[in-house]
Formats: sequence, structure tokens, C-alpha cells
Amino acid sequence: MSELITAELVDLDLSAATKDAAARSLAERMVAAHRVTDLDGFLADVAAREAQMPTGLDGGIGIPHCRSEHVSAPTLAFGRSAAGIDFGAADGPADLIFLIAAPAGADDDHLTILSGLARRLMDPEFTAALRAGTDPAAVAALIRGEEPTAQAEAPATEAEAEAGASEAAGSAPFRIVAVTSCPTGIAHTYMAAESLAAAGRAEGVEVTVETQGSAGFKKLDPSVVAAADAVIWAHDVEVREKARFRGKPLVDVGVKAGINRPAELIAEARRKAERGEIAAVSEADGSTDSGDGDGSGADHAHFGVRLRTYLMSGVSYMVPFVAAGGLLIALSFAIGGYEIASAKSVADHFVWGEADSWAALLNQIGSAAFAFLVPVLAGYIAYGMADRPALVPGFVGGAIALTVNAGFLGGLVAGLLAGAVVMAIQRVPVHATLRGIMPVLVIPLIASAVVGFLMFIVVGKPIASLQSALTDWLNGLSGSNAVILGVVLGLMMCFDMGGPLNKVAYAFAVGGLADPTDGSLKVMAAVMAAGMVPPLALALATTVRKKLFTKTERENGRAAWVLGASFITEGAIPFAAADPLRVIPSVMAGGAVTGALSMAFGATLRAPHGGVFVVPLIGEPFLYLLAIAAGTLVATALVVLLKGARRAAPDGAGEAGATGSDDSRVTVAA
Repeated sequence: MSELITAELVDLDLSAATKDAAARSLAERMVAAHRVTDLDGFLADVAAREAQMPTGLDGGIGIPHCRSEHVSAPTLAFGRSAAGIDFGAADGPADLIFLIAAPAGADDDHLTILSGLARRLMDPEFTAALRAGTDPAAVAALIRGEEPTAQAEAPATEAEAEAGASEAAGSAPFRIVAVTSCPTGIAHTYMAAESLAAAGRAEGVEVTVETQGSAGFKKLDPSVVAAADAVIWAHDVEVREKARFRGKPLVDVGVKAGINRPAELIAEARRKAERGEIAAVSEADGSTDSGDGDGSGADHAHFGVRLRTYLMSGVSYMVPFVAAGGLLIALSFAIGGYEIASAKSVADHFVWGEADSWAALLNQIGSAAFAFLVPVLAGYIAYGMADRPALVPGFVGGAIALTVNAGFLGGLVAGLLAGAVVMAIQRVPVHATLRGIMPVLVIPLIASAVVGFLMFIVVGKPIASLQSALTDWLNGLSGSNAVILGVVLGLMMCFDMGGPLNKVAYAFAVGGLADPTDGSLKVMAAVMAAGMVPPLALALATTVRKKLFTKTERENGRAAWVLGASFITEGAIPFAAADPLRVIPSVMAGGAVTGALSMAFGATLRAPHGGVFVVPLIGEPFLYLLAIAAGTLVATALVVLLKGARRAAPDGAGEAGATGSDDSRVTVAA
């Protein structure tokens, strides 16, 4: 860590009272050291990371951290607070605060260096030395690893001695393999790994950990996994290549549990092994029994969260097909008119100099892409549930959904059925000689047959009837019913701006494009219009009331004009992360107004994306733009009103981030 921290980046008398103030104070030192190029931009990235999950750890440690394009070199800043600062840890405020800044494109070497600090924070001798240090230069040297800790020379514990004795006597210790991961892959991943390894040494247990950081991972040796008696997953993102751990007892928790209570996890793994719970991990386990509340990944969350994760997996893979196919079809209509959909096959009839031939070509390419929409949706829902063995039955089920006219809803059901069937098959004990062919032959064969039977004979026709009823309902929407649907879709699009609710509303809209009707085209128009409102509203607000925003926010506002016009709702996220209680309700109100007006005006849209650039493909384009403008004005007015009220609050209660100066910052929580 020779260049990550210097004496100038150490503050042994940090006077900040809040985590935002602490981050700002330490970040200012990074700016002075020319490690951070834009203070407010960097702090916005820190705040966005903090909003994902608190960075406080038991033992009085806070580790705010992020990757940011405003960081020029990997950097650490350290602050010591006498009063303590709340970073969300269960045991109270933190007195040791590390601000970790990594460039957006940090390579493996940088992450390895940063992870070294994360591991050392699990050493009580190291943290005690940090609390006792009086010289910034000496503390910086200690953090760089230039002074050895006492732990390295400490004698073996009684448990370690017993473990050594047992090994010498020929009795193998209890063996655990573990996987740790967190969204950023900088700190929590490696701290959990070190914590589990240290607890294993203390308990006389052999713990081998695979860290799955965001820069990649090195797989555990298969022989180590095979010899393990139990498995621990301490993760906040999906564990990769789960099939390796099939047939072993599993403890499945969030990454913070791995840091804060490793001994409990090891004890639980022992209990499960003693009870013989070998079915706790399947080829791709979709539900576990940890019940942990430390913010773990979807696999051990309640059913509703897992279901959302499965559906979002399918939607995320489907969207590129929708975008490519839908825009090609929309462009073909712009060139050749709607009748181009009935043109002859361009494989048999194509004239180079004829515009209609080119329009027909685009339409047929787009239609070919659209034909994959439902199978891809079903296939990757199944993949999210049960990994690669579920892809074949998922795709087959999706294709059958199209055959029986079950459409988008049929694809959803087919994907869930395929995943469930594969997971059930994976739980059936098989002889070791058959395991190699299970995922590539047996599982796809049996699961495809079962899913095909269910889709053709059992559920396909009822779902087709439901799909037809939904289509008729959408076609019959008028008056207040259409307006109410527009309000709901507008609220969903603007609540999390690219998050799960936004994706659900968007998936509902693009699903209707697979078999377009007047009603489904109205839904698509309302969804895109509402999704354009948040960035456009913040862009307008930063233009008309500059003093309410920081310099960085005003720069983001200029970019938000283009993002909003292009239907990239995420352009408003930096504003929402900095001031969610004022920004999110404001843009939701604007989105609701736009969605309602779009439906009331009867605007239609055949393209799944494009913003103002596909206006020629919109039915009632003038009224459609009027709906967007109305919602943008409503959201802008509310943002300005709420931020202005905060600025006018007595006793400086609302001053943070209101002056627009370069060193002001909107607080994350009001």
C-alpha cells in the first residue's frame, strides 16, 4: 500500500458529527492530494454506495467506499473520531473511519492492495494500534503495513494447538469452504473472508475462502471443495457457479454476517453437517433456510424477493431483443408505413433501389428478433432459478407459450415452471457416476418433457385465455380506467428510476409489443413518457433555480436534458441519491401526471425505446409531447418548492447543499 495513504490523508481528530460530513472531510484531503478530481461528484458516488447498504461494521469501524470516475488513483483516507459517527453498525457509532476510493477501472492489483487493509481490520491488535497512535505519519505507515502487528507473532491459541495435535494424530479437522462477495468487491468481500478464516483458526476448523469480488474471482480447487464437510455463503450478490457446492450442507447469509458473527456461522455449519443436511445445496439452489437478516442475497430472502429476482433476470436478458427488434420494426414503419408488415419475404423479393424493400428488410429482421422475446424471457427466468441446466426447458417452454398463443404471460409461467422442475430434479440423490451427465443430458431431457407436457396439456390454454382477456381489457380501456392505469404506470416508472418497480412497468409494456394492440401501444406510450420525466424535470430545475444545486448537480443537469430526451430514466439517479425525500416524491407526481395524460390523450407507441427520437412513430405526437411537458413542469415545481423550503428552514437546518457552492452538498437523509 506504499502509495495509497500518506500522513496528509490521516486525520486523528476528525470532528465531523455525521457520516456525510466525515466523508466530505476525508474527501477534501484526497482532493488536496490530487487523488480526487471532483469533490461533489465523488461524494455523490460515495452516497450512492452508502444507500445500497450501510458501511458500518461491529467494533467501531466505518468503511465508506466506492468506485468513481472522479478518482485518479487508488486512495485511502483515515479519520479517528472521539465522539463516534453512526455508519449503521449494530453495535453503535464508529471511531475508526476509512474512506476508500477506487478508480472506476481499477485493476486486480489495486483491488488486491485495498483488500489487504480490509483483512487487517479484522485484527484487534491492528485496530488497537490505530486508536493509540498519535503521529499521522506513523499511523499512515501502520496502515501501509510497514509495521508488523503483534498478531503475527502471537502464540497459537488453545483451539489451534488442539487442532494441530489432532492433525498430528491423524484426525482430520472439520473442513469448510466459503464464498464471500459484496456489490463493490472492495472491502466487505475480503473482510468477511478474513473474519471467517480467523474464526476457523480459533475454533480449530479448516476454513478455505473464495472471494468473488467485482474484478473477478479465482475458483477454489475442486479437490478442496470435494473434501469440505460444509459450505458457507456470505454474499450480497449472486454466488457464481453454485453447482460446485451441490450435495453439501449450506449456511447462506449476507456478507455482514460473515464479518460480524463468523463463529456462529461455523457452529451452524457444524450442526447441519452433524444432522446430515446434504440436500441443502443443489445444482443452483433457489431457497435456503438461513433466515439471516443481514442483508443477504436473494437466494435466502423470502419468496417475494426471490421471485422478483428471477423475473428481473429474465427481463434483463429480454430487453436487448426488445430494443433491437422494436426499433428496427419502428424504423421500417417510418420508411414504408404500417402496411410494410405484410410485405413479401425479402429472401424472395428484394430490390436494392426500392425504399419499400429496405423497409421490409428492417421489418423482417426486427420481427425475427422479436420472435425470441418470449423464449428468452422464459429461458433466463429459469436460468436465474436453476442455472444453466434450466436454459433448455425454459426456452422450450417459452416457444410453446407462443405456439399455444399464451404470449408474454405464458413465457413468465413457462420460465417459473422450468426453473422449479429443474430444481426438483436436482434434489434427487443420484450415483456419483451419473453426476457428470446430469446437467447436460438428463436434466434438460426430463425437464423439457415435463415443461412441454404442462404447457401443452395443462396450463397453456388457460394462460392463453387469460392473455386474450388481458388484451381485450387493454383494448377496451377508456376514460377513467385508462387514466388510473396511466397513473399507476407513471408512479412505478419514477419511484426507483431503473430499479425493480421501473423494470416491472417497462416489462409489462414491452410484453404487449410482442402481439401489439391499440391498448398495449397506449401502455407503451405512457410508460416511455413517464420514464422521461425525472431527468427532464431535474435538468429544468437546475436551470431555473441554480442556487438550489451544487456545481456538480448543475453539470449533471445539463447531461440530464439529453438523457431524459432519450428515455434514460437513470439520468435522475444522482439527484435522487443525494436528496431522496424531496426528489423521488416530486418526480413520482410528475410521472403520474404524464402517464395519466398520455392515456387520456390516446397516444400510442410502437417502439420500445428512443424518447423524442421516435416521435414520428407516436400516435397523437403533439398531445404526447404535451403530456411529457406537463409532468416535467409539475415535477420541477415540486423539486424547487421542497428544496427552497429546506433552504429557508430556521437555524440552518436546511443549508446543506442549498448554496450551490463548490463545497456544499445535499445530505442523503433529511
